[in-house]
Amino acid sequence: MKSIFGTDGIRGRFDKEITYSLAYKVGYALGILVKTNNPILIGRDTRTSGEILFEAVSRGINAAGKEFVYLGICPTPAIPFLIKKEKFSSGIMISASHNPPEYNGIKIFNNNGEKIKKDFENRIEILVKEANNQSFTYINKSIIKDNQLLNTYTNGLIDTMGNEDLTGMKIILDTCYGSATTCAESIFQKLGANVKVINNEKNGLKINLNCGSTCLEPLNKAVKENNADMGFSFDGDADRVIGIDSRGNILDGDHILFLWGRELLEEKLLTDNIIISTKMSNLGFEKTWNNIGGILHRTEVGDKYIFDAIKKKKALLGGEQSGHILSKINNFCGDGILTAIQISRYCKKKNITLTSWLKSSFLPYPQKLTNILLSFDYKNIEKSNKNFINETIESFSNIKNDDSRVYIRPSGTEPVLRVLVEAQNQKEVDYLSSKITRELQTKINKISNDL
Repeated sequence: MKSIFGTDGIRGRFDKEITYSLAYKVGYALGILVKTNNPILIGRDTRTSGEILFEAVSRGINAAGKEFVYLGICPTPAIPFLIKKEKFSSGIMISASHNPPEYNGIKIFNNNGEKIKKDFENRIEILVKEANNQSFTYINKSIIKDNQLLNTYTNGLIDTMGNEDLTGMKIILDTCYGSATTCAESIFQKLGANVKVINNEKNGLKINLNCGSTCLEPLNKAVKENNADMGFSFDGDADRVIGIDSRGNILDGDHILFLWGRELLEEKLLTDNIIISTKMSNLGFEKTWNNIGGILHRTEVGDKYIFDAIKKKKALLGGEQSGHILSKINNFCGDGILTAIQISRYCKKKNITLTSWLKSSFLPYPQKLTNILLSFDYKNIEKSNKNFINETIESFSNIKNDDSRVYIRPSGTEPVLRVLVEAQNQKEVDYLSSKITRELQTKINKISNDL
């Protein structure tokens, strides 16, 4: 059976890869597998398909004889936070993160608030497959929506600031019509910041479209028009964030890790001076981090790989260039709002503008990331076709030295092949990127024509 899980849970287009039937069976499987009778916590982002998938998942949970509590629209990190605090048996977040509105997904957390491991995914898949031949009886159990739980989460974020606040800071937030619309503005206001929020309606038809962490133009425009100190742009479920300073310079996940990590390094808080990132992180970041006495440990792309490495290396900080940051503060759960308030806190504590702080960060190497659209499922094509593509991938991936590298991988959330080229020289980046993309596209077209 084709795996339903990718790099971050289950993801796909609604009513194509992600269906009512699949969501029902996943809910049923999770209900069967959880060991306690404590309720399962369910949240979602603003996508229009979210309510339909919630109904399916919750009915599946009920059919397994278990109960659930519905949090409604919320940031993804609210789910693991509340699982631990309120002793839920597990949790589900219905979201496709940074993907466009037609996508949706299911992220599953265990009773420790951690994303489930591969062996648990396999057990769910077995039950989903068996459920294809079963009929279910709907057990009518009450839908409990606890409106107070979201306040518990937001208060938890505010508490991470201790006695510090953000008074005197002018900050713009782009909540991208998604989960951050529920609480980002109020959190920054309660911390004393002068806040203006854009794209702040709960609108699942607009989520991530020309806004948010993957499209910074609206935030940049708002920061400059309002003469703000800085701005932060979240993705659809608010587990990642990208910042912008007053001059439009971008604070991505690499810069966040370097600047935050350097503070922890100077305070002698990092285990063996290690921070964790992925193979997508900039070479300039790694070289500069090494030069100040740090060690950068790279993993495959995906926060679950970062989380595993953090646990193994006993690290305190890790994350992705895309703005998904995991810190000890909240048990290593990626939280865009938490990251934004911590970056703001450091600026105020150091009495420094984000522009000045960012100037003290590393000088990034030129990078070019190209997405090659696939008309087939890369994971499940015939071995001969996969080898046909892999020959090119392997030959180019061997281009690696102190000053350049190539990293090619199939996306775990979208039908694309991602090609990252990085070098000290922009001309070399452009040349290599074009050459690799052309060769891969030719082979992909040949496979597509033969299918």
